[in-house]
Amino acid sequence: MIRQRAAVFLLLLPCSSLLPPAVMAQTRVVMLGTGTPNPDSARSGPAVAIVVNGSAYLVDAGPGVVRRAETAYRRGVAELAQAQLTIVFLTHLHSDHSLGLPDLILSPWVLERTAPLAVYGPAGTTAMVRHILAAWSVDVERRLDGWQPQNRTGWQARAHEIRPGLVYADSNVRVTAFLVPHGNWPDAYGYRFDTADRSIVISGDSRASDAVVEACHGCDILVHEAYSDAGFATRPAPWQRYHRHFHTSASELAALATRARPGLLVLYHTLTWGGVPRDTLLAEVRRGFAGRVALAADLDIY
Repeated sequence: MIRQRAAVFLLLLPCSSLLPPAVMAQTRVVMLGTGTPNPDSARSGPAVAIVVNGSAYLVDAGPGVVRRAETAYRRGVAELAQAQLTIVFLTHLHSDHSLGLPDLILSPWVLERTAPLAVYGPAGTTAMVRHILAAWSVDVERRLDGWQPQNRTGWQARAHEIRPGLVYADSNVRVTAFLVPHGNWPDAYGYRFDTADRSIVISGDSRASDAVVEACHGCDILVHEAYSDAGFATRPAPWQRYHRHFHTSASELAALATRARPGLLVLYHTLTWGGVPRDTLLAEVRRGFAGRVALAADLDIY
């Protein structure tokens, strides 16, 4: 049975390995999904890839993550070949950030990935991975024991439950997790990636937070969620209360970025509402932040 075969582990980190200073990197940030729970054919669910030295490190697994990775691969990002989708860092377990996880575990295996998927995330990640494997146990059994040529390892997933601090390091990258305030979630995380040539911070879902400012502190790229002030004004009071506690407005992000001083601020996971154009959100941020700002679309590369 699949429950006996499953490779699901609980690790409490940080770890102690170090990134060798001599490594020469050419790091890119690939926006695999910039959307929200609102269905939009142009924007898949939130997912970002950090690619460096032939390896890919994913942050979040929103709906569409595997197909967006394949599109990026066909456009020349070799690191996002299906067989190389082997590690993902979840910011939190909201469904819009994790609905693509079953796809990320199983589809690349069907397409000949042999390595188990490493899944880093907050408390609850181990249970999520275990239940996904149980839910698709019939599929796995039929593929392993049927006529389809298949390896016996690539379907597995290894869950690592994290704490703030250094959570992962190899010869390419050091990954540091930090807590961010996201409404009533006790353990939502942002991540900082340090490679030989770049520092990248990804907010995940967060209201404006000193934690993001401290994590960036002059970083090369800050990828941050945002909602439009003009659009917010059109929302009913209960939704305004929700968004105020769970997310970051354009004006709040402008003030945050002014303090954080990123070389480039990238807006993703954005909300506008009420027919407000997405460009309005960009203008709202630029009114309060004098640095470089980009409004990301799916498959943009920075």
